[in-house]
Amino acid sequence: MLLFSAIVSGVAVGSMYGLIALGYHVTYVVSNTVNFAQGSSVMLGAVLGYVLSIRLGLPMPLAVPLALLLCALFGLVVERTLVRPFAERGSNGWLMATVAGGIVTDNIVLFTFGKEPRGFPSFLAQKPIEIFGTGVFPLQIVIPLVGLGTAFALQFVFQNTARGKALLAVVQNKRAAQLMGINVRSAIALSFALSTALAGLAGMLIAPLFSVHSDMGTLFGIKALRLRSSAASARPGA
Repeated sequence: MLLFSAIVSGVAVGSMYGLIALGYHVTYVVSNTVNFAQGSSVMLGAVLGYVLSIRLGLPMPLAVPLALLLCALFGLVVERTLVRPFAERGSNGWLMATVAGGIVTDNIVLFTFGKEPRGFPSFLAQKPIEIFGTGVFPLQIVIPLVGLGTAFALQFVFQNTARGKALLAVVQNKRAAQLMGINVRSAIALSFALSTALAGLAGMLIAPLFSVHSDMGTLFGIKALRLRSSAASARPGA
């Protein structure tokens, strides 16, 4: 029974890491850059979700999309101010710029939100349900379902919408995509917005099982980057 509980917990946490790693992958394949402030996006998702739903009292159906929108805006700011100026000059300065951006973001949250960890109450993580004789929080089942649903939704968007096909075209050949009238800058900016929104979603999903604080995303971001790197190196020709 303990083994089953450990498997469910591991799948839930692994799915959360998968969402963050998916964000890393999206920005890398579209722009050949990596947002090293991705861990801060995880933290922002959790903090914004907490502030909007707990402090301001907004209902979760409103707080969640609003928090994700703010996370996406954070991604746009990162791309425009910390990545694009260096990438367009062929410089790798975006590496340290995004690291610095994450540090600054963490400290801004530290001084505004506070340093004390806070619990993020959720009805999905209050009362465990019994499965095969062991207690499992419903949230531990919801997280993998959300992760799979998000992955399938992205696949559908990429293959069946004009914006998604434009992103795939940029992935395959930026110069050819530009010659076909695709705004490559806009596509790259969209990839960063999507990436940080995915990280923010992961932060909100996992927060009720851990706690919300200003540096909660650091370890998550590092482990997800390693997961993405391991997956890439495992592919033939990677």
